[in-house]
Amino acid sequence: MTEQLIISRLGHRGDGIADTPDGAVYVPYTLPGEAITVEPVAGHPDRRHLLHIDKPGHERAQPVCKHFGTCGGCALQHWSLAEYHLWKRSLVADALAQAGIVAPIADLIDAHGAGRRRAVFHARRGTHDVLEVGFTAPRAHHIVPIDDCPILAPSLSGAVRAAWAIAEVLKKTGKPLDIQVTATDSGLDIDVRGSGTVAAERLTALAKVAETHKLARLTRHGELVAQRTQPWLRVGRAEVPLPSGAFLQATAEGEEALARLVTEHAGKARRVVDLFTGIGTFALRLAENARVAASDSEPAAIKALQQAAGKASGLKPIDAQVRDLFRRPWMATELKDFDAVVFDPPRQGAEAQARELGKSTVPIVVAVSCDANTFARDAKILVDAGYRLAAVTPIDQFRYSHHIEIVAKFTR
Repeated sequence: MTEQLIISRLGHRGDGIADTPDGAVYVPYTLPGEAITVEPVAGHPDRRHLLHIDKPGHERAQPVCKHFGTCGGCALQHWSLAEYHLWKRSLVADALAQAGIVAPIADLIDAHGAGRRRAVFHARRGTHDVLEVGFTAPRAHHIVPIDDCPILAPSLSGAVRAAWAIAEVLKKTGKPLDIQVTATDSGLDIDVRGSGTVAAERLTALAKVAETHKLARLTRHGELVAQRTQPWLRVGRAEVPLPSGAFLQATAEGEEALARLVTEHAGKARRVVDLFTGIGTFALRLAENARVAASDSEPAAIKALQQAAGKASGLKPIDAQVRDLFRRPWMATELKDFDAVVFDPPRQGAEAQARELGKSTVPIVVAVSCDANTFARDAKILVDAGYRLAAVTPIDQFRYSHHIEIVAKFTR
């Protein structure tokens, strides 16, 4: 049974919302003000499947990708960038408002730049046992095969072809694969997950794929299959040897924007703690002017940071240590001699660490977040403990998605 709806606004994940007598109804790929025809989605009474746009909105744009609408990688290619940017900034404003926090929010920084420098391709056996390599469909488990992705950076050129070649070698295992590709300064670094035990002849074939596609490195679950050169990335004055599957910011421009704001907010601090430091994206830049203590739960990331710091010139000392900050956050007493703290937790935020920061006397806290809601929760803890939220800047390095980065400065 079909029905006609009018979209009144967008939800926080980018779906259009129609207000009906039975409550809010969510319809992907629609925009505010549009009249649409829809049909029910089985098992989801608050969702509808879009059949036709009866009256398009004036903000509707032509998608940049032929797979848009079937591939689940992007949600908002159909919206003009100007309105999309305003909506993304509003995600941060709404989250802070819901937490009861009033703060100045800067204009959004568009950090898409050249595009994404990392991607995870999925490989599965689809209909009639045909190999499919690409991204998952929206809210589904089946794969949309792709041969190109326009939001990837030129530095990932060849990544799709390499992923298909790897999947072809491993397809006889019958296992679903996740193929993580990262563009480094020395070439493509690929880690394959999910293949299970692989026979020696398959490993030899994978090594040939690595050579044919001139990969910097190919690993399986972090174990080396082939390496032509050490994958590395320049971070400030340092060259970081990347661990397999290392976390990087999605775009090079996004990293630069985040790091610029972090160092500006840290100001003239001479002793800084960098929490959830990873490979040292912020620590290595902060060390140009300050002594840095850095912590992260990933031993390989800390080792890479230590190696980079040891070889770089012109940096002040970096004391990098492995520490699970969810189980063992830095205590207020440990922070008493520092001028600033930077923390950049995963999507779930850092509630325990925020509570210890709230007990501290550190003059400046710089928060970096990839989730507006957990950022607002942690910000509320700091504000209630006596900090002032002095600056908030949204950064968009995940174009066409609902994901948003945030850099904020808190002062005592």
